[in-house]
Amino acid sequence: MSFWEYLGNRHQQLLTDAFQHASAVFQCMVVATVLGVLIGVATYQSGWAGNLATMTTSTILTIPALAMIGLLIPIVGLGVAPTVIALTLYGLLPIVRNAIVGLRGVDPALVDAARGIGMSRLTRLLRVELPLAWPPVLTGIRVATQMLMGIAAIAAYASGPGLGNVIFRGLASLGSANALNQVLAGTLGIIVLALLFDAAYVLIGRLTIPRGIRV
Repeated sequence: MSFWEYLGNRHQQLLTDAFQHASAVFQCMVVATVLGVLIGVATYQSGWAGNLATMTTSTILTIPALAMIGLLIPIVGLGVAPTVIALTLYGLLPIVRNAIVGLRGVDPALVDAARGIGMSRLTRLLRVELPLAWPPVLTGIRVATQMLMGIAAIAAYASGPGLGNVIFRGLASLGSANALNQVLAGTLGIIVLALLFDAAYVLIGRLTIPRGIRV
């Protein structure tokens, strides 16, 4: 069976796996973005706190994905839970680092001006600092999403959702008629999803970042 014939026969299952893969990455990125920005906000004003946050999230990223999921299985079981926890943790570093860099890069004169017109600390953060720090934060989100697209395939080891199941089935049956087709379909599916997500982020950037800041 050719690759195109395989896609024609299995397209429904492949679309389902692709949707589950995209959904898992999207939901984990939402959680990672919220946590990463909060950590950045809490630590950017202190040198040692910012370094500690960056070092901690960097350390998490050095743990092999298979080992991370294997360590989580005895605690939370198989399925979605270890996938969500692992992907969220892996997504933190680019967001935390870029949030800290972006917030530290805000012109102090603008913050002083906002303080001078009576803005509270929270108002300055929400209306001045975070909007100006948004471009590097969005870049961190894009980088994290690309990483998670590939890492999410490992979730099949813990019976997690996504295209990793297609790849693992192919690897487990190497030598059979459709083994290569399965691995190729799963891999190409992940690449396509990554490109679609990145295109969506480019559009979000154009809609949310003023042209002057983009330039």
